Formats: sequence, C-alpha cells, structure tokens
Amino acid sequence: MPKVLSLQDLINRKYHEMSLEEGIDEELEDLYDLVVPMGTPMSIIMDMVEIFDLEVTERIISIHEPEIAQTAVIALRGPLDRVVEAEQFMRRETKAWMEQ
Repeated sequence: MPKVLSLQDLINRKYHEMSLEEGIDEELEDLYDLVVPMGTPMSIIMDMVEIFDLEVTERIISIHEPEIAQTAVIALRGPLDRVVEAEQFMRRETKAWMEQ
C-alpha cells in the first residue's frame, strides 16, 4: 500500500527545511530516536531514561486503521550506541514483564 502524505508529514518537512536554513539541525546531528511502543510500562521507560541518559521527546506517527489517524508517542533521543543499548534493554525488560 503506498504511503499517504499527511499534514504532519508536510509540517515536519517544512520544520526540517527551516532548521537547515537556520542551522538548528546541527544540534540534532548524531542523535537518534527510539520510538517507545504504546503500552510499554512507564517503569521501563523511566529506567531507560535514567540508565542510558536519554532525552524524552514526543513524535507524531500515523496509524492506519479504517482511517488514517495521527497520535503522539514517546521517543527517547540520544547517541546511537546508547539508543541501541536502550532498545535491547527495553526488549529484555518487556519480555520479563510479560512473563510475570
């Protein structure tokens, strides 16, 4: 199914273009986002923030249900090595939490 551009996609593109013009993009260079799946326990999210020293941010994503809807999700931002370690930690802890 082809991707349908949403208003938020266009807004994000415009913000990106503006940030390139103003040099704001430099502060985000070498930072990566780990989008936290909905339903992840808050205790696991807080542990990832504290252990891996990641910044909490919000991302807008499109959900394809009968209609296309947009919702905000939690994302954790940081250097690639810490984001990868946090993702592995999240998978382990979520699996352990589900097996309880």
